[in-house]
Amino acid sequence: METKTHCDWDSKTEEEKLAFVDEVIKDYNYNENNLIQILHMAQAAYGYLPVELQKHIAKKMKLPLAKVSGVVSFYALFSTEKKGEYVVKVCLGTACYVRGGKKIIARMKEILGIDVGETSEDGKYSLEITRCIGACGLAPAMAINDEVFMQVKVDKLLDILEDLE
Repeated sequence: METKTHCDWDSKTEEEKLAFVDEVIKDYNYNENNLIQILHMAQAAYGYLPVELQKHIAKKMKLPLAKVSGVVSFYALFSTEKKGEYVVKVCLGTACYVRGGKKIIARMKEILGIDVGETSEDGKYSLEITRCIGACGLAPAMAINDEVFMQVKVDKLLDILEDLE
């Protein structure tokens, strides 16, 4: 089975995405023990797991919706809200917190005009907090999508965002 990223799915129709999810469920033998893997693949296709998609998965796997929703809500890697094109995750683990992580969050909220957990109206940015990026020695750190930024300075945040374009 070929794993696709969210970007590969931008031009796909709803029917194509659902067909892919159905194929994944079938490939995993409709087995409840594979629910997490199935949800990961569904989220790869959609970018998030809206309630209607959870209902579809539950029906196809003959599971209660509460079971599927429970797994989705338990694991932080799953999202029920559509994310922005750029997901900004600011680390507030101990080292990052002590070295200015809160100032980075405050400035990002100001720059992006959104609060933590929100997505900008244009769908471009989402702002999140994470507890550890694994760059404690180079704190404060943040990640935008899959790129990690270390020793982040508040006065360089605009430059970082502009370089994304």
